[in-house]
Amino acid sequence: MKSLGIDIGSSSVKVSLMDIETGACVASATQPAQEMPIEARHSGWAEQDPDLWWYYVGVGLDALREAGHPLDDVRAVGITYQMHGLVCVDCTGHPLRKAIIWCDSRAVEIGAEALETLGRERCLEHLLNSPGNFTASKLAWVRRNEPELFARIDKVMLPGDYIAFRLSGDISTTVGGLSEQILWDFAEERRADFVADYYGIPHAMLPRAGASIGIEARTDARTEERFGIPAGTPISYRAGDQPNNAFSLNVLEAGEVAATGGTSGVVYGVVDTRRADPLSRVNTFVHVNHRPEQPRYGILLCINGTGIMNSWMRRNVTQQTLDYAAMNRLAESVPVGSDGLLVVPFGNGAERVLGNRCPGACIHRLDLNRHTTAHLLRATQEGIAFSFRYGLDLMRPLGLNPAVIRAGAANLFLSPLFRQTLATLTGARIELFNTDGSLGAARGAALGAGLYRSREEAFASLRRVDAVDPAPADRDTLEERYAEWCALVGRETGC
Repeated sequence: MKSLGIDIGSSSVKVSLMDIETGACVASATQPAQEMPIEARHSGWAEQDPDLWWYYVGVGLDALREAGHPLDDVRAVGITYQMHGLVCVDCTGHPLRKAIIWCDSRAVEIGAEALETLGRERCLEHLLNSPGNFTASKLAWVRRNEPELFARIDKVMLPGDYIAFRLSGDISTTVGGLSEQILWDFAEERRADFVADYYGIPHAMLPRAGASIGIEARTDARTEERFGIPAGTPISYRAGDQPNNAFSLNVLEAGEVAATGGTSGVVYGVVDTRRADPLSRVNTFVHVNHRPEQPRYGILLCINGTGIMNSWMRRNVTQQTLDYAAMNRLAESVPVGSDGLLVVPFGNGAERVLGNRCPGACIHRLDLNRHTTAHLLRATQEGIAFSFRYGLDLMRPLGLNPAVIRAGAANLFLSPLFRQTLATLTGARIELFNTDGSLGAARGAALGAGLYRSREEAFASLRRVDAVDPAPADRDTLEERYAEWCALVGRETGC
């Protein structure tokens, strides 16, 4: 028996088959080979075609079958996806426009207006966040700026909801999904209709909401005909990428912390009491295992500009003559502190940790006579680690003081330099595990379908593959550079 995990990212789509008995990844496929395009018709915009995600789901599943892995023994399907995206469909389920995705900044002012009109105290008490630039605010932007299109909307979905719909024909979301749209009332444990009413969003436009872990839909005959997955297979797990990353790493209890370092960087910690940052620089969502009688909330720090800064360096500084492993080795040839060179990676839209400012990325103190490509590469990784530390410092007053940060062995965490720098700056041990988003979704699907009897059984195969402790000898230099970096970020005029 197998379970299938589908991971809808903004760069690529990954599908993985997991053997339920052993918990091992049988096969996986990532599509496309190059990053999916993000359309930015105006500054601060970011859109993708929902049917492009579905197309690459199909390409990935076909690749599994062509490699000798038929899908007729799939017994559960799990989906994880880029958070906060807005998919608008008509009564036939056809997308009416391209999806407004997570790094789109167009609704910042709309969210700020809502915070003041609804009342800061009310928002923090009931939403644990400002309406900000989240999905509901993006939908309000559509209502204001594309009224004819808005009038044709039958339902709105998150990216993972759309893929579940294409597999099943049913439109639904999750309680966690409502919270990431800023449409969940934490105090009342129900949908936050007062936000929808303020924005003029008809209640009928919002799908029914169920649990992240549990059967909320089943695959239909079209899915069986197209891919061979038996009709009626439960779609039994659905979560945004960051709650799912935490789940993948068995981060489910209060005090546990997970991190990722892809296009954006995230630290996600679990608490069991409702907490809110007064300035909404970090955000609180419903975690995948939340129950009213046993609450679990995820405090999420998101830094838009992290891994994308590293990829920018690869494209524009190394001219793609080096792969990431070679870049990491070259960066390690420079001593800690990068000889005074500082890099601020905030160049990928509005940064929540900076109050939704868009300062842009910058390279500071570049000495044309001393600094080399190696210095730029190390300073980039140190600057990304500084941004993680900056955000974690905002999370500590909310009750998160991690001694351990768990991550999958992927993306920035494949860099020994980055892992060591982050460990030293945070004082936390960095532990890497043999999992990723699609495999986590497959594991969640098996658990949600009852194919695992307990959490312990579901995670029995999870293995730690590496661990890095802080380096005391590097601490003073990094702390000095970090203080200089913070002063640079704090300048109102940016860089």
